[in-house]
Amino acid sequence: MIPPETSRYIVAGSRPWNRPLFDSQLVSLPGQWDFVATVDQLTACLESGPAPRYIFFLHWSMRVPDALLDQHECVCFHMTDVPYGRGGSPLQNLIVRGHRETKLTALRMVHAMDAGPVYAKATLSLEGNAEEIYLRAGRLSADLIRQIVQDQPEPAPQTGEPVIFQRRKPAQSALPTDLPDLTALHDFIRMLDAEGYPHAFIEHGGFRLEFSRAALYDGRLVADVSVTRTPPPAP
Repeated sequence: MIPPETSRYIVAGSRPWNRPLFDSQLVSLPGQWDFVATVDQLTACLESGPAPRYIFFLHWSMRVPDALLDQHECVCFHMTDVPYGRGGSPLQNLIVRGHRETKLTALRMVHAMDAGPVYAKATLSLEGNAEEIYLRAGRLSADLIRQIVQDQPEPAPQTGEPVIFQRRKPAQSALPTDLPDLTALHDFIRMLDAEGYPHAFIEHGGFRLEFSRAALYDGRLVADVSVTRTPPPAP
């Protein structure tokens, strides 16, 4: 086992809440720690110093080259109890399916998406809006990083039949017309209330109404509404 204090670690995060998490929770851990936010920064960081013991990917939406996965031990954090829920938009797909709790899984990145062996899992609540859940998942990711750095576990292969989630498209943020009740409407709005997806919206009379900060209150739903003009149709 390589002593953590003699190792180098890289943390890659592409969302605005990733850097504050790194600064407050990770940079003070034993060893040399670097943060990158883009693939170009990651490439430059790898060229500027010794090979890292681990590269940890927080909320990351860019493709990591296969050659890099082969050369380094890359760890990502997926918001499902894999092999259930491999694939895109895990938070939204979980909430749409009625889940109130999930597992945050630390797994080794391989060529196939979310198919790598598992280092550890931790329970993650799905209450609150999407940004709150992402922040909660970030803090839990930091806990798992500490555990992995300290114990350096050998990841275990996934077991069970995979269930694949499809990445949501922007048009799917339109409010469905068949939601059964206010709770389902609240879930739909809150699951999209973060950077990365269009907020839940409706279009009417040349305007687009986007909903955020939804809450159930006294038998009704209240939310912030942002109104913009819809772009004219293409000629």
